[in-house]
Amino acid sequence: MTPPIEYVCETGSTNADLLSRLRAGEALDEGHWLVADRQTAGRGRQGRAWLDGPGNFMGSTVVRLSDRDPPASSLSFVAALAVYETVLPGLADPFALMLKWPNDVLLEGAKFCGLLLEAERGHVVIGIGVNLAAAPQVTDRAVRALSQSGPAPSRDAFAQALARQFATELQRWRDYGSETILRRWKAAAHPPGTRLRVHDADGQPVQGTYDGLGDDGALRLRLADGTTHIMHAGDVMLEDK
Repeated sequence: MTPPIEYVCETGSTNADLLSRLRAGEALDEGHWLVADRQTAGRGRQGRAWLDGPGNFMGSTVVRLSDRDPPASSLSFVAALAVYETVLPGLADPFALMLKWPNDVLLEGAKFCGLLLEAERGHVVIGIGVNLAAAPQVTDRAVRALSQSGPAPSRDAFAQALARQFATELQRWRDYGSETILRRWKAAAHPPGTRLRVHDADGQPVQGTYDGLGDDGALRLRLADGTTHIMHAGDVMLEDK
């Protein structure tokens, strides 16, 4: 069964809309999705703009938190796995898809999906943007569209499949905890020893190799001197070998 999906032709940001409705006291059901044909003020992590495009997916959903839930911070891994599992069956080469900390999904090494999580009054609003039909021109990183790797699904078909998969992953998160989610995420991510460059919250670069995740989902970065640097937030780039 597909969760309810509300479609709008244009809005500033689907995340901002759901956050505003929650602040106003609207009782949004968990699993409610808001999907836009076009966003004029889409947002990504660290204040970046998320550029839209005809045929691409831009939508947000609501998770209602309870005291029995695993840590809310692990929902970023839930969302990344939902996108990964939705896209994977349609790819000729399943190894073209890879997860990158903290919440990126890469296609043939290039970014084609963005995630943004924001908390509000006991809820988390999760925004997801996926380049289905076209990728924008971005100067500081490689980007790609799903259509460049084979036939891409229609926006509406993708929205329905993602809504169902997200509901499945959310239930797994609640049933089995964040440890199982993190284990599955690591199996789909870049392998240990991958060279990374991480810009921390202050924008300072730190270079090292990927050494897995902590129990809380923090990045373990092995430095050249053999020590391990733990990072809870940052912008990660894969380094060329």
